Amino acid sequence: MEILIRIASILFPIFAIVGAGYLYARRHAPEMTVANRLNMDIFVPALVFAALSDRAFEPRTYLPLALCAVLLIVLCGLIGRGVAQMLRLDWKTVVPPMMFNNSANIGLPLAVLAWGQEALPAAVMLFIVSNLLHFSVGVRLLDPRAGMLGVLRVPSVAAMAAGFAVNLLGIALWPPLLEACRMVGDIAIPLLLFALGVRMTAVRFTDLRVAVLIALLRPAAGAALAWCVARLVGLGEREAAMFLVFGALPPAVMNFLFAERYGQDPARVASIVLIGNLAAVITLPLALAIVL
Repeated sequence: MEILIRIASILFPIFAIVGAGYLYARRHAPEMTVANRLNMDIFVPALVFAALSDRAFEPRTYLPLALCAVLLIVLCGLIGRGVAQMLRLDWKTVVPPMMFNNSANIGLPLAVLAWGQEALPAAVMLFIVSNLLHFSVGVRLLDPRAGMLGVLRVPSVAAMAAGFAVNLLGIALWPPLLEACRMVGDIAIPLLLFALGVRMTAVRFTDLRVAVLIALLRPAAGAALAWCVARLVGLGEREAAMFLVFGALPPAVMNFLFAERYGQDPARVASIVLIGNLAAVITLPLALAIVL
């Protein structure tokens, strides 16, 4: 019961912000295109750069965990492709939510809740790998014309490269500059959630069958694959436990923003993301019960 209460306290702010966006949109029908573009081009890159350029973060220590994350994401994508074929859906609608999970606004606080502050660097590495692949491979999946060199011009990918460079080279940034990046980056996640709530006003009830299926399949397949991959690579006990919970996370909110930007059935993707995160109230306690 204590674990359920803790997880509910983590998930409540997410649902509250999405709900606020939904209720506001029902009354005022705001135009979110400009806000979403600002988030993709400025706020999210600032968030990424601030996290990676922190000198307390040591990426070399977590390379095996990063390898596990890459394998898991690829395998989940293959499962998503098969599910899309069986349901006769466009695979570009199903594969990204299967591949890319909510490793930021659920994964990071959940890791600290379950394993303490010392678990944060491993959770950050999982977040980095997922986002790097999302902003590179994920973009290529939705837009085949985007070459890999062109992907490097995506603001968030450039921010990742810059953050890693600053970290690995030991460059000491001017503290007020770093604080400014953090402040700008703090806008990103709430705006993502609010925009999702706005988009939910256009969700069709016919989307719920697919959304419920992915909401259950994504954490179940992710956790099972994470268990196998962790043993294949030989992760330590705590990292293996964290990785299994990472595999059970629901689809990332960013999937909706990419779907809207590239015109890939954003209403259906929004329903997948929202119902997947609602289902996390059930799936995450089950995952924690396995590893704790």
